[in-house]
Amino acid sequence: MKILFYAAKVYDKKSFDPLMERFPGIEIDYIDHELEPMTAALAEGYDAICAFVSADVGAKTLEILNEKGVKTVLMRCAGYNNVDVEKAKELGITVKIVPGYSPEAVAELAMGLALAVNRRLYKAYNKVRENDYSLRGLRGVNFYKKTAGIVGTGKIGAAMARICRGFGMKVIGYDMYENPALKDFVEYVSLDELFARSDLISLHCPLLDSTYHMINIENIKKMKDGVILVNTSRGALVDTDELIEGIRLNKFLGVGLDVYEEETGNVYEDRSDDIMMHSVTARLLSFPNVMITSHQGFYTLEALNAIAETTLQNMMDASKGERTKNDVA
Repeated sequence: MKILFYAAKVYDKKSFDPLMERFPGIEIDYIDHELEPMTAALAEGYDAICAFVSADVGAKTLEILNEKGVKTVLMRCAGYNNVDVEKAKELGITVKIVPGYSPEAVAELAMGLALAVNRRLYKAYNKVRENDYSLRGLRGVNFYKKTAGIVGTGKIGAAMARICRGFGMKVIGYDMYENPALKDFVEYVSLDELFARSDLISLHCPLLDSTYHMINIENIKKMKDGVILVNTSRGALVDTDELIEGIRLNKFLGVGLDVYEEETGNVYEDRSDDIMMHSVTARLLSFPNVMITSHQGFYTLEALNAIAETTLQNMMDASKGERTKNDVA
């Protein structure tokens, strides 16, 4: 069983290679190239490919993979909005994901972003590096006794809810399917009520037609003045242009983003020497109350190990024709 591993980084090899002895019969070839229609043909002779959230696994890519004999797509992530699932089903290509590698890893980063933008930790660090010990521009607010609104209360949202509870916050939530494990301390409300009541809003939902651009100027205007918004889920949950409009209206105390609409060409690449033409990301970074990280919510030792183990097990299951809860096509 041969896997072509696209967009491989050093940390991928370090997490996958030590596990190979436990999965006999699997061979992995790592390449730097990202999966897209132009690189899909490289998978000729392989049983499966392994791709990440930044890959283009659309209809054209899948058609080429199918022509080259690839029958399994292993997504080493939970999200699969970049996969044309219906096309995969049509072609008979199995698509497997890693749905729950480490909810705490992403939730802890979400709270880290919330704290950083609240207390201006990035600004304070840079001020002190320049021997500026003044407090101007660093005032935040207490999270204790404030209200945290969790949009999406699956595994990651639930982990974030527990963290917020530990800070002494009142926790409210919105989800199409309420999580019974949280009922003892989370109050479920409508989305409009969550926007209106929350001091901290953290997004933990999938990208669907119904959630695309759910953070838009109409909903931003429903929020409290001085709200903190955090997104560690999917970039397109937020309409970036309208978020910028909301920032200019002084609606936000802070905005923390680990994902953003323009990230596809940036994620995990060093673009420090590039001129970012017409970049909305650059516009966001011009605001003193915005912090952006590079889609690193998954990037902990524990999460990487879990991703590797589940991905390899998915390959074993696929080779036996076994369908599991990790199958989306």
